[in-house]
Amino acid sequence: QAGTTTKAVRFYESAGLLPAPPRLTNGYRSYATADLERLRLLVGLRSLDLPLQRAGELAVLCAAGHCERVSIELRDLITRQRAEIKRRAGQLAHLDDRLETLERHLAAGDSPQSVIPKGRSAEMATCNC
Repeated sequence: QAGTTTKAVRFYESAGLLPAPPRLTNGYRSYATADLERLRLLVGLRSLDLPLQRAGELAVLCAAGHCERVSIELRDLITRQRAEIKRRAGQLAHLDDRLETLERHLAAGDSPQSVIPKGRSAEMATCNC
C-alpha cells in the first residue's frame, strides 16, 4: 500500500525512521493508518532523491503534527534539488556532446589516441564537471 517492499519497511524501522508497530497474537505487525501515511511520505520523499536521513526527519515532523513546517522546508529543498538537477543535466549534456564528437571521429577512422585527450582537456577545464 505504501509503494515499497517489506524489506525496506524493516530497514526504515531499524534506522529509527518508523516506529516498531505492535504485534498481533499471531506475530504479524499491525500498522495504523498514521504509520502508513508516514511511510508513504517517507517513500515519496526518497523518490524525490532526498537523502534518507532528511526524508526520515521530515516524515517524523509531519507525523508529529508539524506538516506546515515540513511544507515550508520542502519548498526550500525543492529549489535546491532542482538547481542540482539542472547542474547535473548540464554536465550530462556536455558529456553527451563529447561522446558524440568521439563517436564521429572513431566512425571516420581516427585512432582513439588522436581523439581522446590525455588528462584534463581544455574543454574539461572550462566545464564545472
